[in-house]
Amino acid sequence: MRHHPRGTTHGAPPAGHQPPRPPQPRTPTKEDRPGVTEPTRHPITHRTQAIIELDPEHAPTVLGHADRNLRLLENLLGADVHARGTTVTVTGRPNDVATAARVFKELESMARRGHELSSDSVTRAVGIIGDENRATGAAARGTAPDSAADVLASDIITRRGKTVRPKTPGQKAYVDAIDDNTIVFGIGPAGTGKTYLAMAKAVQALQRKEVERIILTRPAVEAGENLGFLPGTLHEKIDPYLRPLHDALRDMMDPELIPKLMESGVIEVAPLAYMRGRTLNNAFIILDEAQNTTPAQMKMFLTRLGFGAKMVVTGDATQVDLPRGQRSGLDIVRRILGNIDGIAFPKLGSGDVVRHSLVTAIVEAYDDHDADEAARREAKKKREAGDGRGGGRSGDRPGGGTARVTTIRGEREGRGDWKWKSDT
Repeated sequence: MRHHPRGTTHGAPPAGHQPPRPPQPRTPTKEDRPGVTEPTRHPITHRTQAIIELDPEHAPTVLGHADRNLRLLENLLGADVHARGTTVTVTGRPNDVATAARVFKELESMARRGHELSSDSVTRAVGIIGDENRATGAAARGTAPDSAADVLASDIITRRGKTVRPKTPGQKAYVDAIDDNTIVFGIGPAGTGKTYLAMAKAVQALQRKEVERIILTRPAVEAGENLGFLPGTLHEKIDPYLRPLHDALRDMMDPELIPKLMESGVIEVAPLAYMRGRTLNNAFIILDEAQNTTPAQMKMFLTRLGFGAKMVVTGDATQVDLPRGQRSGLDIVRRILGNIDGIAFPKLGSGDVVRHSLVTAIVEAYDDHDADEAARREAKKKREAGDGRGGGRSGDRPGGGTARVTTIRGEREGRGDWKWKSDT
């Protein structure tokens, strides 16, 4: 007798019966193959490499002490940067490699000009090259965008080894506008260097004997420009309002020299109210915090311009401290004077803010906190609005259900008994 394998029967299978599928071969695992590691699948990425040959004379400056600039570029770009002698190899994503190649070119150009390549210079060079909007300002002048070397090597003044220079393309456009025009309005948020760079240009003009004096002014809006009721001498009255201008001045000149120049009238710091009725010749005049001027005050100040003089007006249109309902003179001046030759309105933006990295982190943390607080307040308002709708719904029970409220109204005739009736 023939024996059939277990699970099989003689003859044809019954109708509707499907024969069992043959076993499929099992994919071997690494347990089946000792010593063999399965390859890890990664998303497809594209990497490229650039080989950069540096000028032997300037390579040490470009690379930095102990290749400090190379390590910084690796952190900023996320690319692998290695140097052997004067040959630099950059490996990474195509955009990062292209940016690194341009950065090295700009750093070498700055080194040729004798510019010290600090960590800040390298960081800002990367930012300028990577900023697709770096042509802002240059396009308005009809010129090509400034290179990183043009921006970062444009020294204005140097005192005791500290150099004041623009650090962003917007700041460079602002400084160029001061050179090319008689009246310049520097408008932008806090931290963009509006007043500081204007002060540096004023000191530069005085040192070059292009002007005979510097006049610094700002509206004392906190005192309503009425300083007579305050105690003390004129200097003691106005000093708190003009202290930011003094601080900037001390960064650019020897502190012991400033009092002598102020006594001789070469440097004058005064509130805007004291400009009335004067003609300012051969002077570099800076009006700070111009958003706190009225239209009449702005007109008064601008008409003080004399022969051989230059004016810079700085302000932040978002920080107006004037009384409610009072319009800012800075708000309307561009519409009035925007088409006059010799007057420029370079605009500084958030990309031109220059702050200590820790200050930036603090500001961002506060912004996040304020956003969270605003979101919580908005959510609370929505919850309160939801609780106030629906009449019979008064909130959630401790057990998680919604409380049901029945309203009962009462009425009576004269002094009779109350009759109560439920609404439900």
